[in-house]
Amino acid sequence: MNDNRTNTQDGFVSSYLLYLLAAVSDRASAQFHTHARAYGLRVPEWRVLACLMDEDGAMVTRLAHLSLLEQSRLTKIVDQMVARGLVSRRADAKDKRRVRVFLSDEGRKLATGLIDDARAHEENLLGRLSQSEAAALKPVLQKLLRSLDQTDG
Repeated sequence: MNDNRTNTQDGFVSSYLLYLLAAVSDRASAQFHTHARAYGLRVPEWRVLACLMDEDGAMVTRLAHLSLLEQSRLTKIVDQMVARGLVSRRADAKDKRRVRVFLSDEGRKLATGLIDDARAHEENLLGRLSQSEAAALKPVLQKLLRSLDQTDG
């Protein structure tokens, strides 16, 4: 029987940008997410804590965007995190209809340690590349993301 299939390394999927981005993210994230779960956090909770370390007091809409979560799902996650004492909700000082999410002392302490661990994990990942590849990777991805945000907005 004649097999006309191409070698998988030469196929569409193995060189498709979106597959490569997703596959690298999936594998690299799985390693760190196991670590975060050891601290009693689910992946979305880790994302929320990390985002709040950058932008404490973010509004729910902004936090949903930053944490890559759908807003209604984020609302439920924030409810659970409030119950666990990791975050608090407060009305916006200028517009009481808007809600902001803040880290609690416990949430900040947990996030601080995990961010240190995440940085070490990232350093390990980038260490698998040459110095020039590692130096170029994030700026290129950031440029692509900014471009997509501008065309989607």
